Amino acid sequence: MVRVGAPTERRNPHSTDLDLMSTRDVLTVINDADRKVPAAVAAVLDEIAVTVDLAVTALRGGHRVHYFGAGTSGRLGVIDAAELAPTFNSPRGWFCAHLAGGPDAMWQAVEDAEDDLRGGAAEAARCVAAGDLVVGLAASGRTPYVLGALGASRERSASTVLLCANPEVRAAGEVDVVIGVDTGPEVVTGSTRMKAGTAQKLVLNTFSTAVMVRLGRVYSNLMIDMVATNAKLRGRMISILIEATGCTEEVSRRALHEADGDLKTALVSLLSGAEIAVARAALARTAHQVRGAIALLAS
Repeated sequence: MVRVGAPTERRNPHSTDLDLMSTRDVLTVINDADRKVPAAVAAVLDEIAVTVDLAVTALRGGHRVHYFGAGTSGRLGVIDAAELAPTFNSPRGWFCAHLAGGPDAMWQAVEDAEDDLRGGAAEAARCVAAGDLVVGLAASGRTPYVLGALGASRERSASTVLLCANPEVRAAGEVDVVIGVDTGPEVVTGSTRMKAGTAQKLVLNTFSTAVMVRLGRVYSNLMIDMVATNAKLRGRMISILIEATGCTEEVSRRALHEADGDLKTALVSLLSGAEIAVARAALARTAHQVRGAIALLAS
C-alpha cells in the first residue's frame, strides 16, 4: 500500500472492497473500525490531562479557551463550546469557537477556508490574549487555517495545543501540547468525519467535562451549576438536591426557594446544616467550590 500524506489519508486494507459488500457487511466494517477509537483516545489521556490543567489555569486567571478548526473538526469545536453553558452554566466567553469560513461553514462546507493560513492568524490576533489557551482542531494536523491561528496565538503568549489524528504531525515542536490520536486510515479514504471525527468528539467531551469538574461545577457526579430556565430543569434541580443530600422533596424545594434558585447555595446549606446566608458566604470565600465551602463551615 502506498503511504500518502497523513495517516487519515491512507487506504484502509479492511475496506478496499467496500462497494462490493452487502449493506450489513458495510455496517460491520464501519462498526469494527469505530470500536478502535476509544482505545486510541485512552492512549493520549496524559496529553489531555496536561491540556485540562492548562485550561483550568487560564480560566482561573480570568482568561479564555479558544477552539480553532475547519470542517468537521471546527464544527465539533463549536458544538462543544455551545453545550457547556446549558450543562455547566459556564460564563459567556470562557470557551470561544472559531470556525474557518465563519458561521455559514456550520451548515455548508467552505472547503477553501481551511487553506487560509493568514485568515487563521488574523482571527487569532483579533481574539486571543496572553494567558489564554488555544486548541487547534485539525484531523490531519496540518490544516493551514489552524496552524496560522496556533502560530499567532503563541506569538501572543497564549498556551497552544494541537488535537489531531496524526501522531506523526510535524507541528509538534511548534505547540505546547500535541494530542495525536492514532485512529489510522478511514474506512472511506480521507473521510475524517468518521473515526478521526469520533475521536475528536470524545477528546473534546473528555477535556471540557474534566475542566468543569476541576472548576467545581460538579459535585460527586451531579451537575450543580445549571440554571433552571424551564420546568424540566427546575425539576432536575430538586432531583439533584434529593440525590445529593437524602432530604425529602419538600425540604429540597424549600431550600432551593430560600436560596433564590441557587442550587449550590441550597446544596451547601442542606449538607452542612448552615443557614442559607451562611452557606452563600462560605461559597463566596471558597471560589464557589461546594466541598471547600462545606469544609470551611465544618472547621
